[in-house]
Amino acid sequence: MANTPDRVRVRLPEISPRAYEHPADRGALVALRSLRGFDEVFKRMSGLFNERALRLMFLSGAVRVGPTQFPHLYDYVRDAAYVLDLDEVPELYVQMNPKPNAMAIGSQKPFIVMTTGLFDLLEAEEQRFVIGHEVGHILSGHAVYRTMLLALIQLAARVAWIPLGYIGLRAIVAALEEWYRKSELSCDRAGLLACQDADAAKRSLMKLAGGSKLAEMNPDAFLEQAREYESGGDARDSFLKLVSLMGTTHPFAVVRLAQLHRWIEDGSYQRIIDGDYPRRASDRDTSVGEEARSAAKSYKESWERSEDPLLGTLRDVAGSAASAGGKIFDTVADRWRGGPRRDEGANGSS
Repeated sequence: MANTPDRVRVRLPEISPRAYEHPADRGALVALRSLRGFDEVFKRMSGLFNERALRLMFLSGAVRVGPTQFPHLYDYVRDAAYVLDLDEVPELYVQMNPKPNAMAIGSQKPFIVMTTGLFDLLEAEEQRFVIGHEVGHILSGHAVYRTMLLALIQLAARVAWIPLGYIGLRAIVAALEEWYRKSELSCDRAGLLACQDADAAKRSLMKLAGGSKLAEMNPDAFLEQAREYESGGDARDSFLKLVSLMGTTHPFAVVRLAQLHRWIEDGSYQRIIDGDYPRRASDRDTSVGEEARSAAKSYKESWERSEDPLLGTLRDVAGSAASAGGKIFDTVADRWRGGPRRDEGANGSS
């Protein structure tokens, strides 16, 4: 595989993952991060899955990337960690598996796994995008919450014979799957920030849909597919879309490309490259309520872009929920933190 000549990439020191996270992903994460001790509880629960055994499994059954094994991939993961200012370069393993896939695993010391199916499918700069995507998952701390989702899915399977218990768990799992899908959109943005090559990012997503015959595909036509999918059809199409998402953790490739393209076109990507982005030092000052309102606004805007008749009925609901939900999140977060209530703070200040 021929390597693309290297070039200087802009480093993003102290970049907060909030800079690239999708509003729905960011809202959920900010709410969880704001709750004192909640991350620690999740980490302890995820520790029930033996991370050491998992790492040993890949150490014994996959190839660990390094200076003498897949050295160019080693450079890519180091570059991604450097650009996104990750404290520690994660380990990367290449696993024999014809299915194209990559994942970030673990909570104490997350590492990345890429299958040979994905490695063979992608060219050099496209591999940079995928590795940057996974580094974005690590920077955002997604692995901890993803482990929780897997635990709940297993638990739901075990209690399927208890109707009410199963229904309740499935509702939680469905909500987590929706968050999981939005986290994928977040990390497509992180991948682009890492590789800083929009064409390579788009090619990667097209290949995930149509395979390696890139000469037979066209980005503009692929975006037109996305517009056709988003525009809906009749109520039957709307219902089928909802059903097709059940049990899935990744958005469809056309949706991912359209979302990334929209993020580039609205100037968000370039602003970050130019240095206009939130720093990690400001993460503690984020408003849970504001992020909740931003998430609701994001859903409402996506529905307004769609001509889907079923989603059209939800627009007004989202608008009112954005404000009410934000106030609820603020109140809950303040009480969990043990801080003063907002109304008390307002009465006591000048």
